[in-house]
Amino acid sequence: MRVFITGANRGLGLELTRQYLERGDQVFAASRQPEQATDLQQLQSQYADRLTLLPLDVTSAESIAAVTQAVSAATDGLDVLVNNAGVYPHAGSGDAHQRLGQLTHDDAIETMLVNAIGPLLVSQALLPLLRNGNKSRILSISSGQGSLTWKATGDPYHYSASKAALNMYMRSLAAEIGTYGLISVIVDPGWMRTEMGGDHATQEPADSARGIIRLAEQLHAEENGSFVTWQGQPVPW
Repeated sequence: MRVFITGANRGLGLELTRQYLERGDQVFAASRQPEQATDLQQLQSQYADRLTLLPLDVTSAESIAAVTQAVSAATDGLDVLVNNAGVYPHAGSGDAHQRLGQLTHDDAIETMLVNAIGPLLVSQALLPLLRNGNKSRILSISSGQGSLTWKATGDPYHYSASKAALNMYMRSLAAEIGTYGLISVIVDPGWMRTEMGGDHATQEPADSARGIIRLAEQLHAEENGSFVTWQGQPVPW
């Protein structure tokens, strides 16, 4: 399979890259500064024939266009797109930036651009390659924080809103690309021990990655547009 992963330099993205490579797949791993991504560089030395590192800032139209051109030059199709890149402003700092009274315009805009608008525009740009793939699917990494049903706290305002927006964008996308035989699903990867999730999280990224890869393999057309956990269980909108 030919797999494109955003935010591949750490956490879940890095683990997805590693596990897809171990399976024998071809991986296009995108991150903002691949030359500084030590773990990705190490994987490339191990899988030089199947791993391509690409620079991508999902908030930049120019960057999205450039990475699309680079992938198009390397392959005529993609089978899986994982929209994994995301931000949680001031994660782990213990400050109140996503609480009422401390909310800022800049944090709100950055979070929405990276977590919601970026994944939509990346998906749009790569759609011709996905249409040339084999039963291609788009998996967008969301969060239980993006569920309106589950929302019972104020904090985090921006992160929750951005994930709810991502869910709507990808649900909309699913309605259109389903006519091409493609599938778009939104995935809650669980609370993971990553730089974003923090040390108190309950889950290893390797477990989530394993579940997400299995989910991608088993998707059926009727699941297009669904919001599920990494184990395939429905998440309320």
